[in-house]
Amino acid sequence: MAVNILWMQSGGCGGDTMSFLCADDPGIDELFAAIDGRLLWHPSLSPLSPDEARAMLASVLAEETPLDVLVVEGAIVFGPNGTGAFDMKGGRPKKDWLADLARVARYVVAAGTCAAFGGFGRGDEIDARGLQFTGAAPGGLLPAGFRSRGGLPVLNLSGCPVHPAALSSALTSLAYGAPIELDNFQRPADWYGTLVHQGCTRNEYHEFRVEEREFGQNGCLFFYMGCHGPVTGASCNKTLWNERSSKTRAGVPCFGCTEPYFPKRAPLFETKNIEGVPVQLPRGVDRAHYLAYKGMAAAAAPQRLLERKGKV
Repeated sequence: MAVNILWMQSGGCGGDTMSFLCADDPGIDELFAAIDGRLLWHPSLSPLSPDEARAMLASVLAEETPLDVLVVEGAIVFGPNGTGAFDMKGGRPKKDWLADLARVARYVVAAGTCAAFGGFGRGDEIDARGLQFTGAAPGGLLPAGFRSRGGLPVLNLSGCPVHPAALSSALTSLAYGAPIELDNFQRPADWYGTLVHQGCTRNEYHEFRVEEREFGQNGCLFFYMGCHGPVTGASCNKTLWNERSSKTRAGVPCFGCTEPYFPKRAPLFETKNIEGVPVQLPRGVDRAHYLAYKGMAAAAAPQRLLERKGKV
């Protein structure tokens, strides 16, 4: 039986669609063939005319056409003043369409951080929210207790954009009824249960506190350059982008784009610190022990690390 997938775009840049188009091993065509997927609608990829699209949506809402997976890209716009009039479709606020579709969908997937947590328009006049979270707080367009007809909450595939392999994996698991373990933000643990820091090629520099204050060298970017790798759950250094690289491997700090707080209203390339000690420490680390350990580690840094960094 075909797996009917409906992809709706709300308040966003379209980056999650562009990411998904880059899916490889499997590519999109291979994925849809493997799961017998049928794309009912995508605003950029579907050939339906506006009238045909409206008829398709009516058929889904009337439960004449089954909706197996609703994929939502972009934040849910509630502005101005809770009306949702900043983001309309067919004379209705997009948020109302999405709420109705979520109620008839077997599963609901938030593709990207904006759909999961609200993203860039959170907390301003746009009043952007996620599908089932607003930032780290439960409750968005849908209440915290929402469960789809398949018995699951919204699957949050956060990232700016979502990693195409994470989305392919989630769609495959849903199509075949495979269990998906979720973390406290309803993200699949297989993809968000490790830190970006794990697998980072700069790990040894971090352990010996060989840090950078400018770009173009090999040292750790956590202490001064704004890297969120030690506090961000994502698989970027486990499943490389385009099977080749990641931000930290290219010498760019992790921005924490999979986390509910993204984007922070703070400089991207700056770590808030007190006397060189980051205010936000690696996840699960005690501050007193961290201060003692890092002081000793810096003093014990091997000469080869200092040489590769260009300090001697």
